[in-house]
Amino acid sequence: MTTGPAQPAGAAEPGRDPGAVSKFVEGFAAQLVEAGMQRMPARVFAALLASDSGSMTSAELGESLRVSPAAVSGAVRYLSQQHMVSREREPGSRRERYRVHSNQWYEALTNREAIIKRWESALSEGVASLGADTPAGRRMVETLAFFEFVDGEIAAMMERWRLHREDRFGQG
Repeated sequence: MTTGPAQPAGAAEPGRDPGAVSKFVEGFAAQLVEAGMQRMPARVFAALLASDSGSMTSAELGESLRVSPAAVSGAVRYLSQQHMVSREREPGSRRERYRVHSNQWYEALTNREAIIKRWESALSEGVASLGADTPAGRRMVETLAFFEFVDGEIAAMMERWRLHREDRFGQG
């Protein structure tokens, strides 16, 4: 028995134009790559985002993106570390499903906030060791001030987003 070409993620769902879905997945993935994400995680993320359930197995992702299970595994590992997808066991099965949540951007930015805190700590040590009045120390003081500013802005922005999301979409 032969089957046709693999359908892009979400393309087989009712009311979907497979070409339009594929164009979205590859186009959005390209935008993510341009912003610095690795290509395969970008494609997997876009495919999950384009599926109505927001959830697919490794086999489904591999088939829809026409990639190997190893490529999917590496991409999912990266996306999990970035808090952009989660792994879930299918009930009664050993298979895992990978899910993108509606709050993935919130989670990803919140994760970045922890990185900024570590950078602030390292920069504070740099200022202390170099001296705030040296040319290098002054650069570090300004860099530290920038990250402290960004950290405060992200925290305030995330709180505004939480309230806006509740108002617009309800509890979720």
